[in-house]
Amino acid sequence: MYEAEELVGKTYHIKTFGCQMNLHDSERVRGLLDVCGCNEVESTDDADIVIFMTCSVRENADQRLYGQASAMVSAPTPPSGKRVVAIGGCIAQRDGEALKKKVPAVDVVFGTSALASVPSLLSAAFADDDDSVKVDTSEEHKGFSTDLPSHRDQVFHAWVPIMTGCNNFCTYCIVPYVRGRERSRTFEAVVGECERLVADGVREITLLGQNVNSYGRDLYGTPRFAELLRAVGKTGIERLRFTSSNPKDLTDETIAAMKETPAVMPHLHLAVQSGSTRILKKMNRSYTREEYLDLVHRLKAAMPDIAFSTDIIVGFPGETEEDFEQTLSLVKEAAYSSAYTFIYSKRPGTPAAKFEDNTSHEVIQERFNRLTDLVAKQAFEANQKDLHTTVSVLVENTSKRDNRVMVGHSEKNQTVHFVLPEGHVSDDYIGKIVDVYVEKARTWYLKGTLQGEPR
Repeated sequence: MYEAEELVGKTYHIKTFGCQMNLHDSERVRGLLDVCGCNEVESTDDADIVIFMTCSVRENADQRLYGQASAMVSAPTPPSGKRVVAIGGCIAQRDGEALKKKVPAVDVVFGTSALASVPSLLSAAFADDDDSVKVDTSEEHKGFSTDLPSHRDQVFHAWVPIMTGCNNFCTYCIVPYVRGRERSRTFEAVVGECERLVADGVREITLLGQNVNSYGRDLYGTPRFAELLRAVGKTGIERLRFTSSNPKDLTDETIAAMKETPAVMPHLHLAVQSGSTRILKKMNRSYTREEYLDLVHRLKAAMPDIAFSTDIIVGFPGETEEDFEQTLSLVKEAAYSSAYTFIYSKRPGTPAAKFEDNTSHEVIQERFNRLTDLVAKQAFEANQKDLHTTVSVLVENTSKRDNRVMVGHSEKNQTVHFVLPEGHVSDDYIGKIVDVYVEKARTWYLKGTLQGEPR
């Protein structure tokens, strides 16, 4: 189905920016290229095909793409004599053929719904000697990327999209414009894929969606995410995670499903964006500060050991010192174990891009620094709770600094390090679950001693 004679024997390298959905899409593109007879390489210099999977949520992602993709003009010629540069993902969907003006090296542009077109677009680029850009950013009659072959980064973990798109239209966010409106996969398709993954040896699944709590509303008239959690939990999967959750749609039924499904890990990414109800209203987040904190307290009551992470924007247009202080106080009350903090980035085409703001960059940067200091302090304090305890860890790889140190994640999604026992090799542990006795609890990781055998 995806045969492309021009691609047989070609080498490829994919660079991925952005969210977990982009990581999943990159795995599907890898799968397609593998089926076409291509071979993955570790360096762009050795690649006949270089693909950038892009994110358009923040301006720095655009700049990273423009810098790295433009550098391909002067990159060494690959052994085959011709290199094709492709750009996919959200920036590709947003800009289409206009990307050629910003990135002269680009030969192929494919949108968020056009992954299946990648082999034909690349083939056309290799076959033609002209300077035209091969483009597919159409959205009509496209299936789900989950129908495509996959080449996963980790054999023991899988991303499973349950829906695409978003209906929320937060005023700062470009996602609904580049990913479209919400479209859910059928209940049976999601559960069936999870069953196949478990049979294939996958030990951890992360369910993906721009707002997983809305799952099924478009198909069934009402969300079925709580029911889906319970069903996936019965597939035999050992660890189950999900992202992202919009607080306005996280129901008591979902909280009960999280509590009652043993595979659901005690960690939740619950983006707040601001602690000020006034700013949340300007963001069109559809919940108040009080409603968010009430949700946090209900989750903690149901799952006392749950760890929270979040997203927070500093410097949203019109944010005052009082608004920012409310964010700091919410961060303290929610007691996050980690947070992704960002200075507001204006995205053309979004309502917030038209909002006026005269707050100086110096003031915004000072607020950002105060927030990151508080988040680091709380992360350190959260990790102290696990000092001198034993945590369960899914081992993922060796440390980049020391291949005798193994790295994995706890059930609460903490990074955990332990030293490989003498006479053992890393392959005996990667993809296995082990117990680690925590002897050091730092701000961003735990370190300890292996207890017992891997399983």
